[in-house]
Amino acid sequence: MAHVMHLTELSRWRAGGDIEADSLDSEGFLHASPDTPTMLAVANAFYSEPAEPMIVLVVDTEKVPAEVRWEAAAPTPPPGAAEDVLFPHVYGTIPRRAVCALRRLVRDPRGRYTAMETVMDPGPCLVSDG
Repeated sequence: MAHVMHLTELSRWRAGGDIEADSLDSEGFLHASPDTPTMLAVANAFYSEPAEPMIVLVVDTEKVPAEVRWEAAAPTPPPGAAEDVLFPHVYGTIPRRAVCALRRLVRDPRGRYTAMETVMDPGPCLVSDG
């Protein structure tokens, strides 16, 4: 079972339903990260001052009916990410039942994201299918 991480607005998660993002319309896919260091690099590069609180969704890709492609960053990965990292791109929505855990980003005194804390963990993707 492969897990990836998707950063989204807390309000979007609380709204219920499947997870979407503006990038699905503009780029054809939802962005995700393969691991914690890459997720932190993405958050620091693109979400250092978000307009609203963000939450990291840990997603079981086996429960995502849309295609998940592992692709190189274009043009380059964000600072702090490995040069050869492949990013999981989800070519559709993420069903709520595919979310295994929620994690909160933790900042250091200078405002950089340095860690994540689990705020909801139902176990190894034991989220109900119904």
